[in-house]
Amino acid sequence: MATTSRRSLHALLGGGAVADLVLWRRRNVSAAAVAGATAVWFLFERAGYSFPSVMANALLLLVAILFVWAKSASLLNRPLPPLPKLEVSDVVVEKAADRALVWINKVLAVGHDIAIKRDRSVFIKVILILWVVSYIGMLFNFLTLIYIVPPLYEKYQDQVDEKIGMAHSVLSRHLDTIISKTGESTKQKKTE
Repeated sequence: MATTSRRSLHALLGGGAVADLVLWRRRNVSAAAVAGATAVWFLFERAGYSFPSVMANALLLLVAILFVWAKSASLLNRPLPPLPKLEVSDVVVEKAADRALVWINKVLAVGHDIAIKRDRSVFIKVILILWVVSYIGMLFNFLTLIYIVPPLYEKYQDQVDEKIGMAHSVLSRHLDTIISKTGESTKQKKTE
């Protein structure tokens, strides 16, 4: 049972070398990637750059190089830059749209249950989940979570799943009692 869920986590991350890197299955490569990314991030932070400005400058440099290369190639009768056909296929767009559609519909269904159906249980679950995410976000930096959580989950997956299951059952019991108490009080008020 545990190996199946480990394979699914590996497959969820794309399988192959990228998943191995994120899950720290190849420790030396993962450590080098984390050290390199941290060093680059530190240098950019000290220089005052942000990620969007670095990406914009890199793309600006790429476009300028391609433009000068193309102009000089036409003047010197040289071949144009070897660029592949820069086009996204319809199949890729349809797959991405189908996956996005499923998630968007789930979010909209939750919003519908909260706003239209006035489902207290969904409302309280959403509040609790968002509060937990907010609390964890206050404790950790996003990069720290990316560096630490996947390898720790991979190593202690059985224990984490067990504790999350226990916490889910306890929270579900408490949630049911809260909903039943608030449901009774509103019913009593309506009858009076």
